[in-house]
Amino acid sequence: MPVELKDLATPPWAEFDTIIDVRSPAEYAEDHIPGAISLPVLSNEERAEVGTIYVQDSPFRARKIGAALVARNAARHIEERLMGFDGGWRPLVYCWRGGQRSGSFASILSQIGWRAETLSGGYRSYRRAVVDLLYGPTLPHRVFRLDGYTGTAKTEILGLLAARGVQVIDLEGLARHRGSALGDRPGGQPAQKAFETHLAQRIIGLDPARPLVVEAESARIGALRVPPALWTAMRDAPRLVVEAPVPARAAYLARAYADLAADHVALSARLDLLRPLVGHEVVEAWRALSEAGETEALARELVERHYDPAYGRLRQRDPGPVAERFGTGTLDPEALGALADRIAGWLSSGS
Repeated sequence: MPVELKDLATPPWAEFDTIIDVRSPAEYAEDHIPGAISLPVLSNEERAEVGTIYVQDSPFRARKIGAALVARNAARHIEERLMGFDGGWRPLVYCWRGGQRSGSFASILSQIGWRAETLSGGYRSYRRAVVDLLYGPTLPHRVFRLDGYTGTAKTEILGLLAARGVQVIDLEGLARHRGSALGDRPGGQPAQKAFETHLAQRIIGLDPARPLVVEAESARIGALRVPPALWTAMRDAPRLVVEAPVPARAAYLARAYADLAADHVALSARLDLLRPLVGHEVVEAWRALSEAGETEALARELVERHYDPAYGRLRQRDPGPVAERFGTGTLDPEALGALADRIAGWLSSGS
């Protein structure tokens, strides 16, 4: 069962009841086919041990030890996870390249009477399809970048646009990062491969004939890279610029970053990262504002002394033209809804 690009949206394995990833927990954690459950037939340590024996001692001995481990782990999974399935259950099993691990587990399941099959080429074939999409030619979509100074609620507006039927990609949501020095989210970011898997899933489901709106980002979001096919489409895309006065932006940032502002230790650690850019005295003043609970004043300081100057320098080198500007005096929920209506209307007008 080969994997093709179209399979990312409507996979041929949709007919299966369960997708089972039998790779090690570390392999699964880095990335996996969306919706797959993890039933590893070798633990991280067991996989390393068998691999070492294979290379340094004897391939035959490694296969014997590996077979015993696979059988033992398969039995545990059947007892603990699979007993509830009836005879009509149809699982699809995959490993790294559709070889011994998935074949062995699928064979055991088939002997029970379940209609188990393996994915031809395994995870590697799926990963190849993702790479072909994201590292190939520029995407055919008509892309617009939602742009604006820090604190203009661009990510929230993206969500409002999606609710109005506009095609969007929330890169910060997929990357689990707010896209700034203070942008870390609880739980950290996914691995690059996992980010790309979910991004590919999102892109394949889009209509190239309709406009696509993404937030104006740099080539990196936290530790993750925007893949070249999308980045090339974004880099020269026209911009839809949201404009709001500094007080409104500071108030919005104080609300949006309330979770971080409540953790003074974490906030101070992130402010320290800005010392090489703004100096020690400025950061100490910001830390004092944080400790005093002056979140909105701190947000205004960050906007005026760090984010706006950085944005200005970045946009001087930006080749993307401004397609339209959307101004607002406030960024409360009612104003954001009105902004989303205006932007959606502009896009639907064919401008």
